[in-house]
Amino acid sequence: MLATVDAALAELEQEPIVPEGETSLQLLQAIYKDKKQPLNVRVRCAIEALQYEVPKLSATAIATMDGQTFAEALERATARSEIARNGSPPLLNGPVEPLPTTVANKPFARPNYRRF
Repeated sequence: MLATVDAALAELEQEPIVPEGETSLQLLQAIYKDKKQPLNVRVRCAIEALQYEVPKLSATAIATMDGQTFAEALERATARSEIARNGSPPLLNGPVEPLPTTVANKPFARPNYRRF
Protein backbone atom coordinates (compact mmCIF):
# COMPACT_ATOMS: atom_id res chain seq x y z
CA MET A 1 0.00 0.00 0.00
CA LEU A 2 2.84 2.39 0.82
CA ALA A 3 4.36 1.94 -2.62
CA THR A 4 1.10 2.87 -4.33
CA VAL A 5 0.62 5.98 -2.15
CA ASP A 6 4.19 7.08 -2.85
CA ALA A 7 3.70 6.43 -6.56
CA ALA A 8 0.45 8.40 -6.55
CA LEU A 9 2.07 11.34 -4.76
CA ALA A 10 5.05 11.27 -7.12
CA GLU A 11 2.68 11.27 -10.10
CA LEU A 12 0.75 14.27 -8.71
CA GLU A 13 3.96 16.22 -8.18
CA GLN A 14 5.05 15.77 -11.79
CA GLU A 15 4.56 18.77 -14.02
CA PRO A 16 2.53 18.32 -17.19
CA ILE A 17 4.55 17.26 -20.19
CA VAL A 18 4.84 20.40 -22.31
CA PRO A 19 7.42 20.65 -25.11
CA GLU A 20 9.82 23.60 -25.13
CA GLY A 21 8.86 26.65 -27.14
CA GLU A 22 5.12 26.41 -26.64
CA THR A 23 3.04 29.51 -26.13
CA SER A 24 1.23 30.31 -22.92
CA LEU A 25 -2.08 29.38 -24.54
CA GLN A 26 -0.73 25.93 -25.41
CA LEU A 27 0.51 25.53 -21.83
CA LEU A 28 -2.94 26.43 -20.45
CA GLN A 29 -4.55 23.97 -22.87
CA ALA A 30 -2.14 21.24 -21.83
CA ILE A 31 -2.95 21.82 -18.15
CA TYR A 32 -6.73 21.87 -18.49
CA LYS A 33 -6.66 18.74 -20.66
CA ASP A 34 -4.45 16.88 -18.17
CA LYS A 35 -6.70 14.61 -16.06
CA LYS A 36 -3.99 14.31 -13.41
CA GLN A 37 -4.32 17.97 -12.41
CA PRO A 38 -6.79 18.96 -9.70
CA LEU A 39 -10.17 20.14 -10.98
CA ASN A 40 -9.85 23.68 -9.62
CA VAL A 41 -6.53 24.16 -11.47
CA ARG A 42 -7.99 22.76 -14.69
CA VAL A 43 -11.07 24.99 -14.48
CA ARG A 44 -8.97 28.10 -13.84
CA CYS A 45 -6.75 27.32 -16.84
CA ALA A 46 -9.81 26.73 -19.01
CA ILE A 47 -11.27 30.09 -17.95
CA GLU A 48 -8.03 31.90 -18.76
CA ALA A 49 -7.67 30.21 -22.15
CA LEU A 50 -11.30 30.76 -23.15
CA GLN A 51 -10.84 34.37 -24.26
CA TYR A 52 -8.20 33.30 -26.79
CA GLU A 53 -10.05 30.26 -28.12
CA VAL A 54 -13.50 31.72 -28.78
CA PRO A 55 -14.02 35.09 -30.52
CA LYS A 56 -15.55 37.82 -28.41
CA LEU A 57 -18.92 39.18 -29.42
CA SER A 58 -18.66 42.89 -30.15
CA ALA A 59 -20.71 45.61 -31.74
CA THR A 60 -20.31 46.38 -35.41
CA ALA A 61 -21.22 49.53 -37.26
CA ILE A 62 -23.61 49.38 -40.17
CA ALA A 63 -23.35 52.40 -42.43
CA THR A 64 -25.62 53.26 -45.31
CA MET A 65 -24.26 55.18 -48.26
CA ASP A 66 -27.65 56.60 -49.39
CA GLY A 67 -27.39 55.07 -52.85
CA GLN A 68 -23.80 56.22 -53.37
CA THR A 69 -20.74 54.08 -53.65
CA PHE A 70 -17.88 54.12 -51.20
CA ALA A 71 -15.61 55.61 -53.86
CA GLU A 72 -17.93 58.61 -54.31
CA ALA A 73 -18.08 59.21 -50.56
CA LEU A 74 -14.28 58.97 -50.38
CA GLU A 75 -13.91 61.50 -53.20
CA ARG A 76 -16.22 63.95 -51.40
CA ALA A 77 -14.24 63.56 -48.16
CA THR A 78 -10.96 64.10 -50.02
CA ALA A 79 -12.35 67.25 -51.66
CA ARG A 80 -13.47 68.58 -48.26
CA SER A 81 -10.03 67.98 -46.78
CA GLU A 82 -8.36 69.74 -49.74
CA ILE A 83 -10.53 72.82 -49.18
CA ALA A 84 -9.66 72.82 -45.48
CA ARG A 85 -5.97 72.32 -46.19
CA ASN A 86 -5.65 75.01 -48.90
CA GLY A 87 -7.91 77.66 -47.43
CA SER A 88 -9.39 78.47 -44.10
CA PRO A 89 -11.49 75.77 -42.49
CA PRO A 90 -15.23 76.12 -43.02
CA LEU A 91 -17.18 77.83 -40.26
CA LEU A 92 -19.21 75.31 -38.35
CA ASN A 93 -21.63 77.59 -36.51
CA GLY A 94 -21.36 80.83 -38.47
CA PRO A 95 -20.20 84.21 -37.17
CA VAL A 96 -20.04 84.85 -33.46
CA GLU A 97 -22.13 87.74 -32.12
CA PRO A 98 -21.06 89.44 -28.88
CA LEU A 99 -23.40 89.36 -25.89
CA PRO A 100 -25.22 92.56 -24.90
CA THR A 101 -23.55 94.35 -21.97
CA THR A 102 -26.61 93.86 -19.77
CA VAL A 103 -26.21 90.08 -19.99
CA ALA A 104 -22.41 90.04 -20.00
CA ASN A 105 -22.07 92.05 -16.78
CA LYS A 106 -24.31 89.77 -14.67
CA PRO A 107 -22.67 87.00 -12.60
CA PHE A 108 -23.26 83.40 -13.58
CA ALA A 109 -25.95 81.56 -11.67
CA ARG A 110 -24.35 78.92 -9.46
CA PRO A 111 -26.27 75.89 -8.28
CA ASN A 112 -26.39 75.19 -4.58
CA TYR A 113 -24.38 72.04 -3.87
CA ARG A 114 -24.46 72.28 -0.08
CA ARG A 115 -25.55 69.11 1.66
CA PHE A 116 -25.95 70.32 5.21
